[in-house]
Amino acid sequence: MTPPRAEALSPESADAGGAPAPAQLGLQPLRHERFAERVYDNLFHSIMTGKFAARSRLPSEVELAAMFAVSRPVVRQAIERLRNDRLVESIRGSGSYVSANPNPVPVVPLARSPADMSHIFHGLELRLVIEPECAYLAALRRKPKDLVRMEEMLDGFERATANGDVAHHFDYGFHETIAQATGNPRMAQVLKTLEYDVSHAVNLWRHLAHMKPWRRTQDALDEHRAIFELIRSQDAEAARRRMRGHVENARIRMLEVDPEI
Repeated sequence: MTPPRAEALSPESADAGGAPAPAQLGLQPLRHERFAERVYDNLFHSIMTGKFAARSRLPSEVELAAMFAVSRPVVRQAIERLRNDRLVESIRGSGSYVSANPNPVPVVPLARSPADMSHIFHGLELRLVIEPECAYLAALRRKPKDLVRMEEMLDGFERATANGDVAHHFDYGFHETIAQATGNPRMAQVLKTLEYDVSHAVNLWRHLAHMKPWRRTQDALDEHRAIFELIRSQDAEAARRRMRGHVENARIRMLEVDPEI
């Protein structure tokens, strides 16, 4: 069973060739150097967050070139890198498709330098400040619809993991739903600024650790379910502690490198 596809786009949100509009995907035209690298980064994020679903066809080179305001050779270079990372597969005469089981092999885009690594860890530090308080307030203020949405994210995460599909959008969606359940839109806005970092950090963790993916992903899912139960039972203090432990564990999992590497 594959993860849900991205929401259907209205005619107004697609160009004449049927490609998603940049605004729909959260993508902006690129007008500075390192074009291919930045096109790659944007497409990587769209794939890892489910905006381009598993097995879906990417827009054509012409459409992507228009979307990012770059030349076709720049797009071709970015697509080639995605192929090398096993994120997309190309079918002659048909186009490029998101792999059924995306499994990038090199270190991800945000980990090009120590400064980039610091950026990710600073994001985790910010999460340690924000997310425990989100869990605390969500436990006090959550509504039935919030609990339903959290369960949907948990179930989707579990199904995607079992199938080897991209699961980040369910992981992030669970945290986002908790922030929304606080009833404070500013909490959700702050968390949204970290989404790009989280999608890259999750994959950086996979590469740095050479981990057993099922075991560690299952650990994260178990932690999510424990947080959910505390929010459902409105145990605010325990939800706060458990969320802090979850974010700290995420940082530890990124740092745990297999000694056999």
